[in-house]
Parts: sequence; structure tokens; C-alpha cells
Amino acid sequence: MCGITGIVGKNLNSEFYRSALLKMNGAIAHRGPDAEGFWNDDYCYLGHRRLSIIDLSDAGNQPFFSEDKRYVLVYNGEIYNYKDIRLELQRAEHGTKSIPYIFKTDTDTEVVLAAFMRWGKDCVKRLNGMFAFSIWDKQEQKLLIARDRLGIKPLYYSYEQDVLVFASEIRAVLSSGLIERKLNLNSVGEFVQYATVYAPNTILRDVSMLMPGHLLEYEDGKIQMEKYWDINQFTKSKEDLTYQETCNRINQLLVASVERRMVADVPFGAFLSGGIDSSAVVGLMSKVTSEKIKTFNVSFDESEFSEAEYARQISQKFNTDHHEIKLTPDDFLKQLPEALNAIDHPSGDGANSYIVSKATKNAGITMALSGLGGDELFAGYDIFKRYYELNRKGWLNLIPAKGLLGKLLAAKKKSVQGDKTAEILNLDTITALNAYPINRKLFNQKDFHSLMKEHFNDKNFLKTIIHKIEVDKDHVLSKVSLLEIQTYMQNVLLRDTDQMSMAVALEVRVPFLDFKLVEFVLGVKDAFKYPHSQKKLLTDSLGDLLPENIINRPKMGFMLPWKDWLKGDLKDFCEENIVQLSKRSFIHRDAVLLIWNRFLNNDPRVTWSRVWHLVILNNWLNVHKIEA
Repeated sequence: MCGITGIVGKNLNSEFYRSALLKMNGAIAHRGPDAEGFWNDDYCYLGHRRLSIIDLSDAGNQPFFSEDKRYVLVYNGEIYNYKDIRLELQRAEHGTKSIPYIFKTDTDTEVVLAAFMRWGKDCVKRLNGMFAFSIWDKQEQKLLIARDRLGIKPLYYSYEQDVLVFASEIRAVLSSGLIERKLNLNSVGEFVQYATVYAPNTILRDVSMLMPGHLLEYEDGKIQMEKYWDINQFTKSKEDLTYQETCNRINQLLVASVERRMVADVPFGAFLSGGIDSSAVVGLMSKVTSEKIKTFNVSFDESEFSEAEYARQISQKFNTDHHEIKLTPDDFLKQLPEALNAIDHPSGDGANSYIVSKATKNAGITMALSGLGGDELFAGYDIFKRYYELNRKGWLNLIPAKGLLGKLLAAKKKSVQGDKTAEILNLDTITALNAYPINRKLFNQKDFHSLMKEHFNDKNFLKTIIHKIEVDKDHVLSKVSLLEIQTYMQNVLLRDTDQMSMAVALEVRVPFLDFKLVEFVLGVKDAFKYPHSQKKLLTDSLGDLLPENIINRPKMGFMLPWKDWLKGDLKDFCEENIVQLSKRSFIHRDAVLLIWNRFLNNDPRVTWSRVWHLVILNNWLNVHKIEA
């Protein structure tokens, strides 16, 4: 797990570009405190920061070179099936000119380069892991960049005037000095409405994100994109399995996924909230190893916000080396400034991830397994049930003047959900997928349009995803999974997990996002998935692994008293940022101040999250010195 940087172009042989690369590497020093490396020729500059996880020797330092020095690799991530690929590469292929590859290290880094030398860019189809890597071919003067299928590891880039600049974080691209610190005004509107910016766009005008499951090739001053894995292809049943056979297959895939992710040469453990997903990961870890597992629960002393008792129960069941990390609100607030400074791309929820990651890292852990992805894959959110029911309510489209009915409901309820119901009823044709963008919005149409001077088409990205989803009537829930994975999970959860865990040099692995498991579960029909009880397909697949009270307890999540903080300890900080934001050129002054005042006066339509992400936006612009 590391950070990578690079600059590629024509005739770049100058001290200016080397200095730019050094600054880029310095900007992501937190990602790799164990080693730093640089390399360049007249066309390509590559940099690397290393966090050692597998083969801790200097042999794993990067940039990494092929034996003949033709190829140069910088790589961020982990390949979980690297030992299988290594064995295959060590065997000659009968009847061909292929010869065994002689490995000089025990790293997965060398396996990536050797796989590329054998299979070219198609090597990515053989890799099971999380990764973003770049390989420069000195002979052909050609660059390949690849990103993993689910977008677990990030890759940002800027391409201007035939020069490609790329890195694991936006701050590194900015530090190059090769791009202007300018906002993408369309993306600002997207962030205000959805609290994120959907890839490939970022909040910056000249910085993009390589999409999950994609390759980028650079040659002769031109770039070309290629998709090597399409998540939308797997949403139809491929086999006629019984329910029990389906559960057995899921169990096999989960066990294999967890086992693959437990290979490391450093101390590791697991996040344990006490919920179904994290408890499942810990339980499966205990099945594949006889060693005592280290588990970590971060919670608050106040029982209202604590899940510690459930985590403690799972720890006792699986005999883990359990660490309860108790925080007070004061502890959290003291660390909040450094958490905000660690945010690489604006995020309203990133501070939580930072605090949990730092506490785990301080306990002596370098790698941790997480239950992220379980909800998206196994219909764990309430939105799955709502959409399943909405999809069956075609009669809503037959109601005369349904838009007027919506307005009456919104006026009566005076709530965020009431506003969303009104907007859904105002659709020409109501379907679960048409309603999806509305349910993800933070502001109703009136408030949003009053805020932004520059309006944007807030449905373009989501419509693009929706139009690519073609599944049959038996896989409605897989449609919702695809939307959740490609919107909230990839552009909020995974981005936050990477930027905040790597800010403290902690690697996080996510067993639920093994692509083989994802492909299979997306193909499971609704009749097996429908959430009569929380994630029944998952819990049935686990057999008797988890206690009944863990399976049936209410879903909590990592809850913090944000509403009270924004009106108390954080009020001055929030007000200062809201006032600054109101003076920026892209937003209406009076509307922003009105939103803040409505929140302070307990308007039910303005929740704390609708205020906090505006505060985050302004603070991020200040920290990174971004201009509109």
C-alpha cells in the first residue's frame, strides 16, 4: 500500500519537472513513510512512497525495474492472488516461446510487472486485488495506467497540452505546479446537492479521476481510455441454483476472500463495530487461522452512541485480542482540525473515518480488514426495501394530478422526506430508478436553486448509470446495488476510506468487494434477496457463525452528536466558514446565510448534514487555496 506520482510528456528533460515530481511525492509522504523513490528519462518522471506490507526488505522499493530495464513500474495496492499468478509465471508454457520468469523478490509488486511482461495490458484481468499502477515502456515510449475493478484505490490525473500528470491524491497533482487551482463550477453544484462529486469529474476544473475497471494509455502525446471490466454485465442469473446452493456458494466465496486478505508481513487486525458485516469478517477470519485476531472497536462513552457491548460479544465468541478505544466528544473535537486538513477531496463524512483510522494505527496496526460493501451488496440499506416496493407501485402513475398531491404532502409533512416524496410524485413517470437521484439529494429544488448562481444538470451522471443498467424483472435489487456501488460507495465511502486511512499510513482491505463475490451476488435473483429481515441472504450464507441478537439488532452505524456540535462547540467555526462561503462568486449570499439561520432555528428541512458539507467545502477551498 503506497502512493504513486508521475509526469509524462515530450522532451521533459529539465530540472523543473524533477522538482515538480519531488513536490508531488512530498505532498503524499503520509501514504508511504517506509521508503521513497524517483526515476526519470527524457519523457517520463515517476515517483513512489512506500508503506511496506508484503516483503519488508528494500527489494520491494519502487520504482521497480524489469531485468532488462525496459519497463519501470510504480504501484499502489495489494494483489491478493499474487502467489497463484507467480506460480503460473514460473512455469513455461508448453509449445510456446514463453519461458519461466525468475523472481528476485517475494513482493506482489514484481508479480504485477512480470504479469504485464507476459500478458501485456490484459494482465489486469488476472489480478484480484485493489490497485492503481503505472508502467512505462522505455523502448516504445508508452505509458499504461490501470485501476482496480471496484475503485478501491484512487488515481487522479490532469492532461493538458500533451502532458499527463497523475497521482494517488489530488493534493499531489496540485503540488506539481503544472495545473491551475481552479474550481469546476459544475462540480461545485454537484457537491452542494449530493455531498460528493461523481467520477470521472472532481471538484477541480483540470483534474479527473480514472474510472474503476479502466485503463489509460499514453503514447505520442495522446491518451486513450479502455474499460476492461463492466460491473453491469453481472446482474442476471447464470445458474439455476437452489437457495441453499446459493448460500453455500456465497459462503465459499466469502471464506476465500477473507483468507486472501489475511496475507501480510506486518501486524494486522479488523475493525469491529458489532454490526453484521464487521462481525462476519471477524468470524470468517477466525475460521481460516488459528492465530488470535486483533479487533478494534472505536466508540463513545455515552451509551446512546456506543456499540461496544455488541463488539465485545463477538470478540468473546471468537476469542479475539480485543481493543476498545473509548473517545469523548472532546477527544473527537481536538482531532477534528487535523482530520479536516487530511481531506484530499471534499467530503462531509471523512472526519469519522480519520478518527477511527488514527486510533487503530496508534494501537500498533498497519493493516485492517473492514466490513465495507456488505450493505451495498446484500441489500442492507432501507433504500432497497423502499425501491423494491416502489417498483411494484405502477398504479401511482395513474393518479390524477399526482404532482398537486405531492405538494400537499410536502406542505403537511414539512420535512426532507416530504419534499422528496413531492418531487417523486411530480415525475412524468414514477419508477424506482427515476426516483433514485431524488432520494440522494440533500436540498429540495427550491432551496438548491436559490443557493447556486451556476445551475447544473444534476441528473446527467446518474442517468448515464441508469441507462447502462439492463436487468430483468427478477433482479430489481441488483439495480439498486449497482446504483449504490457506483455512486455512494465508490465516490464517498471508498474515497473517504482511502484518503483518511492513508493519511495515517493504515491499509484497509475490504473482503466484501472481492470481484468474484460481487459478480456472483449481483446475479442472485430478488426472490432470494428481498430484505424481509436485515441482509437475510448474507446471514443465511454464514450459517450459525453469528449470534441471533447480532443479526436482529437495530442498525446503528458510527453515530456522533453533530447537530449539537454545530450549534455548540463548532458554532463559531461553522459560522466563519458559512460567512466566507456566502461571499464566493458561485453562490447566492443571502440564501447561504438563510440556510444557516434556518438550521440554528431548528427548521426540520435543514438538517446538520446540509450545513456541515457546506462548511467542509469552504474550509477545503481555504486549505488548498482554490479559486473559483
